[in-house]
Amino acid sequence: MKVSVVKNILDANDRIAAENRELFDRHQLFTINLMSSPGAGKTTLLEAMGRDLGGRINIGVIEGDIQSSLDAERVAAAGLAAVQIETEGACHLDANMIRSSLANLDLAALDLLVVENVGNLVCPAEFNTGEHAKVMLLSVTEGDDKPLKYPLMFRESRVLLISKIDLLPHVRCDVAAIRRAATALNPDIRIFEISSYTGEGLDQWHGWLTEQTAAHGAGNR
Repeated sequence: MKVSVVKNILDANDRIAAENRELFDRHQLFTINLMSSPGAGKTTLLEAMGRDLGGRINIGVIEGDIQSSLDAERVAAAGLAAVQIETEGACHLDANMIRSSLANLDLAALDLLVVENVGNLVCPAEFNTGEHAKVMLLSVTEGDDKPLKYPLMFRESRVLLISKIDLLPHVRCDVAAIRRAATALNPDIRIFEISSYTGEGLDQWHGWLTEQTAAHGAGNR
């Protein structure tokens, strides 16, 4: 019975996710689902994206947190259109939550939509929100064993951002080991090593985002 209930929940979520994707495609809006553990640096990364891409790409953000609007306020202060979802205990965002929040964004005015998921290395990978790509952010402060402990996140992600590389002199983390383990799980995964504080690696990440938004037709509006 439990297996059937879980399957029904995921099937219903996938139907709504397909409707969300159709809406994103209609607006030529490239959408990513940004996932990580708490404190990996998702919001700081979005602030850097607002600072460096704001003049070229119109970015909207759906912020997911169990409680508080602190991250949405930070993102809005960085010049990005932001909507907050408080999950009230739920450990992930699902397609229905995203659909309910879209009325608060002017999708026609956006080129890129980022779903900043709840900090969690398990549930977010299981729920499609309608995004075109799942992107995982892994901080070097978390260690190099996460691909082995949370393989689904790496299998499902199209991009892996290894963040806070400016801290490598101060932590024990083998970035090469992360790369080997991630590509063993997902040979097609793109990997960028970045620091949102120093800016290292952000040009490559922002270049990828620019290519993807252009490919989805944003540049032809």
